Amino acid sequence: MKVANEWRLGSMGDTKILPGSRHRSPLKRPIWIILMVSFVSLFLVCAYIYPPNSDVACYVFSSRGCKVLTDWLPPPKRELTDEEIISRVVVRDILDTPPVESKNPKIAFMFLTPGSLPFEKLWDMFFRGNEGRFSVYIHASKEKPVHVSPYFLNREIHSSQVTWGAFSMFDAERRLLAYALKDPDNQHFVLLSDSCIPLHNFDYVYNYLMHANMSFIDCFVDPGPHGNGRYSTRMLPEVEEKDFRKGAQWFTMRRQHALLVMADSLYYSRFRDYCRPSADGKNCIADEHYLPTFFNLVDPGGIANWSVTRVDWSERKWHPKSYRAQDVTEIAFSLNLWNGHMKLEVIFNGNFGQYSFSC
Repeated sequence: MKVANEWRLGSMGDTKILPGSRHRSPLKRPIWIILMVSFVSLFLVCAYIYPPNSDVACYVFSSRGCKVLTDWLPPPKRELTDEEIISRVVVRDILDTPPVESKNPKIAFMFLTPGSLPFEKLWDMFFRGNEGRFSVYIHASKEKPVHVSPYFLNREIHSSQVTWGAFSMFDAERRLLAYALKDPDNQHFVLLSDSCIPLHNFDYVYNYLMHANMSFIDCFVDPGPHGNGRYSTRMLPEVEEKDFRKGAQWFTMRRQHALLVMADSLYYSRFRDYCRPSADGKNCIADEHYLPTFFNLVDPGGIANWSVTRVDWSERKWHPKSYRAQDVTEIAFSLNLWNGHMKLEVIFNGNFGQYSFSC
């Protein structure tokens, strides 16, 4: 490094003096910038907490008015209604209460049917040898069923007329849950129709549902006209469109979730009043939206978001595809023993590995 030489004359002779270290003067801090940023930040916070109520105040921010604020700032949290506070307290207490241990846990099979069950003999084979591990409940909305299996005798509950697409459909499901909950040993609840059949033997279904520790409720976002297109703003403020969900009607749920459905009056009333055919010019079907939306709001982590009941909607009609004789490749529900129990397998064309039932 080159060093500039300096010479000084004196009595000690010519002496070479190295220049001292150079110090930079401290930079002047831009105090006015700090003050300005602090002022603007404080101003924006105050505007967020106390939003301007006049157009003149809005134009302080932008010529677009208050909309620029609403676009940029996060929406303020609204105050919960009294009904919502009550609902959340009930939901929290039910979910936080440990399930009652049953010495003889059972699955409640709940059949929603207009009359007799055409596959009752098949269900008889499914249940046989597993007495004490299941309960049967039948909601027959049109006529008293004629039974061929002892497991179905005298298992009808009080029933009311059910109209397809109307809220009376869910009321029938709720009524089945209420009767099934009267038995404290019922720990899991399966909703089925008269056209449903089991796809596996009883042991497989029992172990799968009992050990899952979750409810299998179909739940997804459908942005189309038959999904969010059915949403009504009359459900506000409790049900917002971003929380609106859709799912298949057929569910299986654990006891805690069944109790939640019984305890709910807030969301039940919103869907009863504003989710029905032709409401607001929309064809809202409550049994496809109420439970998915309800559990998405109160316990989204407690459901699987899919159903163990397979329904084929590939034909894109109002009703699912019906299975014909040509769709069945093998029927193996003959008297084959499997671990001491009759083996029941119905094998269709296709892969149904994740499903327990088909409707």
